[in-house]
Amino acid sequence: MDGILHSLDILMFAAACICLMAGFPVAFTLAGVALIFALISTFFGGSVTLGAIPSRIFGTMVNETLIAVPLFIFMGVMLERSKVAEELLETMGRLFGRMPGGLGISVSIVGALLAASTGIVGATVVTMGLLSLPTMLRNGYSPRVACGSIAASGTLGQIIPPSIVLVFLADQLSNAYQTAQREMGNWSPEPFSVGDLFAGALLPGLSLVGLYIAYQLFVAFTQPHKSPPMPEREGDAPSLSQILHALIPPVALIIAVLGSILMGIATPTEAASVGAVGSILLAGYRLNEQRAWPIYVAVVSLVGVLTLTSFMDLRVARNVIPTKDMIGIVLAAIFCAGFTFGILVSLYRVLAKKVLVPVMESTTQITCMVFVILIGATFFSLIFRDLGGEELVHDILNGIPGGAIGAIVAVMAVMFVLGFFLDFLEIVFVVVPLVAPVLLQLEMPNGQPMDPAWLGVMMAVNLQTSFLTPPFGFALFYLRGVAPPTVKTSDIYLGIIPFVLIQVLMLVILWFFPVLATWLPEVIYG
Repeated sequence: MDGILHSLDILMFAAACICLMAGFPVAFTLAGVALIFALISTFFGGSVTLGAIPSRIFGTMVNETLIAVPLFIFMGVMLERSKVAEELLETMGRLFGRMPGGLGISVSIVGALLAASTGIVGATVVTMGLLSLPTMLRNGYSPRVACGSIAASGTLGQIIPPSIVLVFLADQLSNAYQTAQREMGNWSPEPFSVGDLFAGALLPGLSLVGLYIAYQLFVAFTQPHKSPPMPEREGDAPSLSQILHALIPPVALIIAVLGSILMGIATPTEAASVGAVGSILLAGYRLNEQRAWPIYVAVVSLVGVLTLTSFMDLRVARNVIPTKDMIGIVLAAIFCAGFTFGILVSLYRVLAKKVLVPVMESTTQITCMVFVILIGATFFSLIFRDLGGEELVHDILNGIPGGAIGAIVAVMAVMFVLGFFLDFLEIVFVVVPLVAPVLLQLEMPNGQPMDPAWLGVMMAVNLQTSFLTPPFGFALFYLRGVAPPTVKTSDIYLGIIPFVLIQVLMLVILWFFPVLATWLPEVIYG
């Protein structure tokens, strides 16, 4: 009987993997397997703390960091419906199209911009597949090069902040880091936040874009028939005003959201709310550019309020308010009224154009799916720990030859293989909480403990491959759904191979140059 109890943790993990690979719903599989093995353990005399589950679920649902998730999802879906991606793709395609490999380069650049403003892989891949793939094929691009470029660029939303994956990963790593520090005797460690991981992922994400573009240029010059330049008949190069018209709105939103996080002005949740409001204004502007003055009023009013808060004390709960501050408070009230007016006009436009309701429905569906999976994974992790799984993982990782190097290589290899069969959410919610506390206690060859920002970026780049690796790569499914019938499924699968290798190369670069992930967080947060 003791032998059965000692093996329940391994059997539980194996049963969960088999059920997930068989196609059962993720959330119910994780929670159901956990409940079944909890009952088995109780039957054989084991003890599991089912009473702790409600408090853990409550703690998850009131987690302030995770409130950013539905706001980022709303921002991404709203921007996708407001045709920002279409204008970006058209403008960048006309700008770079006449150089060898130019359409592939434009897809990579637009993928990076959409990643930093929407962060939703499905929407990005579908949009670029509908708009760019026919153009690339019509201009003589190899179907493999075209499909690989679009699928890989669409997954940049997983590594370039603000990314939903990074939010969840940072939340899990924060808990693991606190646990690891307590195990090492440090009861007051410096907190690890979403902002740390956002800062750590920025340079590697941009480096990955650079590697994509370098590959596009390599193919263009070594095999020019696979990515030829666009002929003159495809349209004139865009003017400077057209380029600015396409670039300024998403870039401004990126700076507002990401800049406010990295500069410490706002928390990720506050920045996500800024992004959601900004996406509403941008959608209202795109839907009726002929009457854009209410949106201009809102933007000017917002700048005015921010300027006033920098030079004046606008608190009204004071016994004595100097005349200068009173004038500032009155001006701030006027600016707030102007900003509210612009928001209401934008909301009316997106509602009248039947955009708001589908955006809200899509946001609700995605958010519910993610949080139900999170609850199921929380249930699974608690029962797995009670069955001795944490000690098992600790013993396995500590027993791998090579110390920290062997352990991290083994974990990266396992996550890469799991990415062929599991979604990134299952890996983040199930695997990361089990291995991260152990990894963060290991000593690196330089004598320092493992940096959580570096570990998080390594995991994020690794998880990015799960969208491209068959048989369950979601980016492949999205692209297959919108690709013309002339494109074979084999073209899509073979086209992503070079880009998966590029992502593995990025992991190798991060291994030998961890400063890519640790330098910016150190500069910003010290």
